[in-house]
Amino acid sequence: MICPASANYPARYEMVDEIAIYRHPLPLEARGKLGFLLEYASALFHEGRLLFKVARERGFDVIQVCNPPDLLFLNALPYKLFGKKLVFDHHDLCPELFQAKFSRKGILFSLLLLAERLSVKSADLVISSNDTYREIAIRRGGKPPEDVITVYSVPERSGLRRVEPNPALRKGANVVLGYVGIIGDQDGLDHLVRTQEYIVKDFGRSDVRAVVVGDGPALGSAKDLARDLGIENSITFTGYLRGDELLSALSTFDIGIIPDPINAYNDKISMNKVFEYSALGIPSVAYNLFETRRLLGGAGRYAEDGTPSGLARACLELIENDKAREECSRLAKKLSTERFDWDREREKYLAAYRRLAPASRI
Repeated sequence: MICPASANYPARYEMVDEIAIYRHPLPLEARGKLGFLLEYASALFHEGRLLFKVARERGFDVIQVCNPPDLLFLNALPYKLFGKKLVFDHHDLCPELFQAKFSRKGILFSLLLLAERLSVKSADLVISSNDTYREIAIRRGGKPPEDVITVYSVPERSGLRRVEPNPALRKGANVVLGYVGIIGDQDGLDHLVRTQEYIVKDFGRSDVRAVVVGDGPALGSAKDLARDLGIENSITFTGYLRGDELLSALSTFDIGIIPDPINAYNDKISMNKVFEYSALGIPSVAYNLFETRRLLGGAGRYAEDGTPSGLARACLELIENDKAREECSRLAKKLSTERFDWDREREKYLAAYRRLAPASRI
């Protein structure tokens, strides 16, 4: 595995469960267009350098590249000349992500479309993270349908379970609204902060608390917004958590919020929060996004419009009605048990690899 180093995982090389992990530095956490160009150029250089190191020291049969960026196929092309196979893990829609971040298209958007198409076309197999992505790889990337499979990144149930809630996070609140995930500009945490303001100030629900679990480049601005709106005492930012501490925080949630705003990117992606909340039987409240609604169906509640006030009104139904909240919780858990099954997704993943690598290896 080749990936960036981070504050939590700084080692440049280590072995974990017999997996060799090579890490490289990144110059910054990108936010502007220039920042993204620097981050992607750095990733391309370091991951190409480390791929050569792995080829020399260990060897391989298949290279799997996960976007963003949609440029990593360039590192794999030389090895395809020697018969190595390339798998493109289509995990993000970079053109739509650019559009969502910068509210425009232009020449960079067109270049991202080209990079996506080249990534798809050069791959021997495309693994899409949902059926919407699969359709895009076929239609926009020109890939034959038999060379594109969908594998949802649902969590293993054994690793995501309810434990004793954390009373220090609840702080006596009647209902806890929860958020878990990376906190980037496109993730809508500002919508959650404004939703909490409506619930506390407009609806007079001082017994409702928000808990935000995660870290990212937009965390600081979300904290500033909570302070500016005068609701910093009704919202807790835990930062990055893992292990039992993370499970205890998630087990404190009564309602899981998916505040990602309506745009061309969020409409097509499968939010990990959908799978995580459902696995724990936490009812979800979200905007009316196509892929989110397709996954959750009646197990979720959806804002009537794309505003934080609409999200707050959707939350209010579950805040005020314990029976509705319990029914949503039951439906979410049932949905997770019946449809969000990692054992099934894993078998699809392994079956795809058996097409590319010697059968004795998998």
